Amino acid sequence: MTAHSHSWWGGPPGPQPTPPSARWVWRKLISTAKSGSRGTRADLGVCPTTAVWLVLIFVAASLCGQDLTQNEQSSLQQALGEAGNSPVEFVRAIEDHLRKFPNSPRRAELERALVKTAIELRDDPRIIEYGERILARDPDNMPVLGSVSTALLHKADKASAERALAHARHFEQLVDAAAKSDSVSRSGREEAKHKDEIDRNKASAHLLQARAQGLIGNTAEAIRLAESSYVIFPSVEAAREAARWLSDAGKYQDALQYLADAFSIAGLKSPDPDGPHDRAMMAEIYRKLNGSETGLGDVILKAYDNTSALLAARRAQLRELDPNAQIKDPLHFTLSGLDGEKLPLSSLLGKVIVLDFWATWCVPCRAQHALYEQAKARFKDTGDLVFLAIDTDEDRSLVKPFVESHQWTQKVYFEDGLQSLLQVSSIPTTIIFGKKGDVVSRMNGFLPDRFVDMLTERIDQALGKPVQLSNPKGTSQ
Repeated sequence: MTAHSHSWWGGPPGPQPTPPSARWVWRKLISTAKSGSRGTRADLGVCPTTAVWLVLIFVAASLCGQDLTQNEQSSLQQALGEAGNSPVEFVRAIEDHLRKFPNSPRRAELERALVKTAIELRDDPRIIEYGERILARDPDNMPVLGSVSTALLHKADKASAERALAHARHFEQLVDAAAKSDSVSRSGREEAKHKDEIDRNKASAHLLQARAQGLIGNTAEAIRLAESSYVIFPSVEAAREAARWLSDAGKYQDALQYLADAFSIAGLKSPDPDGPHDRAMMAEIYRKLNGSETGLGDVILKAYDNTSALLAARRAQLRELDPNAQIKDPLHFTLSGLDGEKLPLSSLLGKVIVLDFWATWCVPCRAQHALYEQAKARFKDTGDLVFLAIDTDEDRSLVKPFVESHQWTQKVYFEDGLQSLLQVSSIPTTIIFGKKGDVVSRMNGFLPDRFVDMLTERIDQALGKPVQLSNPKGTSQ
C-alpha cells in the first residue's frame, strides 16, 4: 500500500472549431475503442487502457438520453470534444460540467464515470470523493468499497483509517453473505474459480482491516487480521502486513518468518520490485536478534519450503473442484459427461482422438452432426480411434434436453477449459490428436459437400494409413 505517482497523460489536443454532436462523439469513441487506436504522441503521449475507453464510451452513450436539457447536452458535448482522448482532461471536463449543472439528471452516472477514471488513474483524492458519493447511494458496491478503503489507507491518518475500517468491514459482510447464500450449480472448473474469488475477497477484506487497525493503534488486532488474511489466501501482501505489525509489537522472530515467507512467495511467482526491501528488512531484524546474518540463508530456505508446500496444498484443494486447474497439456485434462461421469483424456493415449467442438445454439453444428455420423460409420471397426463430442455451452442445463430431443446417440462431454487451452475461438471446430498426443489436424468450420471425405483423409493420416487424396471443390482446409 504505497503512495502512487500521478504522472500520466500529456495535454489535450486543441479545441474543436464547433461542438461535435452526441452521435459524433459516440461514433468516435466506439471506433477508437474497437480499433485499439493509440492516437499520436502529440495528442496522447501513451495509450489509454481499455477501462478508460469503456468509461468514455459510457458517458458518450449517456448523451443520447432525452432527460438532458438542450443547453446541458450541448455543454457536455463540447466539453467531451475538447477533452479529446485524455482521461485527465475527461475528468476536468466532467467536473466543470457538474459545477455548471449541479442538478444534472445524469449526475449519478457522471460521478460513476469519474470514480472509474480516478481508479484507472490511481487518483486517491478523487477515488475518495466520488467513491463515497457512490457508496452513499449504493452502499453494497464491492469494487468501490475496496478502492475507497485502499485510497483512504494511503492517507495513513487515524480518521481516514477509521473510515476505511468501516468500509472494509462492510466489504467482508458482503463477501460472507454472497458465500452463504450461494446456491448456483456450477461445473468443477467454475466452482474452483468461484472459491478462489471468494477466498481472495475475504483475504483482501482482512488485509484492509489489518492496515486500518494498525494505523488506528490496535496493533494486536492488526496482527490477527493480517495473519488471518495469509491463512485464507497466502499472498506477499498479507505476509508483509503481518511482518509490519509484528515488528511494531517487538515480535521480531515472527516478523522475520513472515518476511521470509513474502520473499519466498514473490520468488516463486514472478520478479517483485519490493523483494530487495524484504531482503533488507530480514537482514536488519535477523542482525537485531542474532548479531550477524549468519544463518539467515537457512531461514529463507525453510520459508521457501514452507510456502512451496502451502501453495501446492492450495492448488491441490482447487484441483479437487477442478481437476484441470493449471494443466497445460490437453491430454492431461479430465472431461465431465452429461451425467457427471469423468473421462481422463490420458486414458486415450495410443489412440487417435477426434474432438468435435459444438454448442446447442450453433446451427451449422447441427448440420455437421449428420456428416460426423457418416464419417464415424466408415471407421466403425477401427479400435484405435475415438470420436468425442465436446459441448461449449455456458448454460449446461440446455445440453441434455437438446441431445435427447434431437435423438443424438453419441456421448457428449463438456469442454471444462479445453476450449480455452486449445484456443478454439469459433465453432464448429474439429481437432484431431495423433496417437502420441500431438495435434495433427485442425478444421475450423466445414464444407458440407467435402467434410466427410476431408475428415476421413485426416483420420487415415493420423492412423498411418495410405491416403488417396481427392480433388477438393472450392477452398481446402
